[in-house]
Amino acid sequence: MADGLDSRANVTLGELFLAFAKIGLCGISSLLVWARRVIVEERHWMSEAEFVETISVCQFLPGPYISNISIYVGSKFRGSVGAIVALLGLTLAPLAVGLALGTLYLRYPHLPIIQKMLGGLSAAAAGLLIATGIKMLLPHRNRPTALFFAVLAFSGIVIAKLPLLIVLLGLVPLSIGVAAVEILRTE
Repeated sequence: MADGLDSRANVTLGELFLAFAKIGLCGISSLLVWARRVIVEERHWMSEAEFVETISVCQFLPGPYISNISIYVGSKFRGSVGAIVALLGLTLAPLAVGLALGTLYLRYPHLPIIQKMLGGLSAAAAGLLIATGIKMLLPHRNRPTALFFAVLAFSGIVIAKLPLLIVLLGLVPLSIGVAAVEILRTE
């Protein structure tokens, strides 16, 4: 599909598991940041455009979009078994770490170090999420229609404080309609 990404045909089950385990373990608060880094930048399993398209579909499907991404990528390279292996990689190690940290937090919530640690993690996660959003927007900088829809989505969620589902239900049919009109104009 995308140029220069032929190595993806050789992706093993072990590579899928380890890649998604890394995503799950490193992705504090925002797994999307690490998913993009691992899948696009490190492993070159997808181009930036393919990753953005995958996110678009996976966010609209029911369930956590990062799980949907792991299932999609796993099945793309290794079928149903790959989907299961990628999802297990994404969830097993973080589950163990989360249970351990949750137990500590429940036992010692009053400690100032715990409060400061959580505050620092929140700020770092917000910064990572903003950086990833900008990186994902860059390939579309010369596409006025894409930028228009990005501004509409941002405005709906951040300024109007609408729920994500409402914004998606409004913008998806509208963007499909605009895309259809643009295609008809070029023909």
